[in-house]
Order: sequence, then structure tokens, then C-alpha cells
Amino acid sequence: MAPVLEGLCKYESLKDGTLDLADIALLNDALSVQADNKAEAHRRYMAEKND
Repeated sequence: MAPVLEGLCKYESLKDGTLDLADIALLNDALSVQADNKAEAHRRYMAEKND
């Protein structure tokens, strides 16, 4: 559901088969990488701020 909640696709596309499991896996991976990158950027910012 993360891709739907993030506005990357519509729920109907999941239900009607427009998107398959490979599409959803790719979208989930992209969201995971994005979250990891944001977290790392925040950690680095905080580390530099505290030096």
C-alpha cells in the first residue's frame, strides 16, 4: 500500500491488474531507498551540526 499512499499509483491499478507484483516490488524498493537516503542525509546533517 505504500506506493498508493505516496501517490505513485492508484489503488484501482492494484485491484484491476494494471500493475503486477514486479511493479509493486520496484515501487516499494524505490520508496525504501528514498527513505534510507533521507535518513542518512539527516544523520550526516546532525553529525556536522554537532561538531
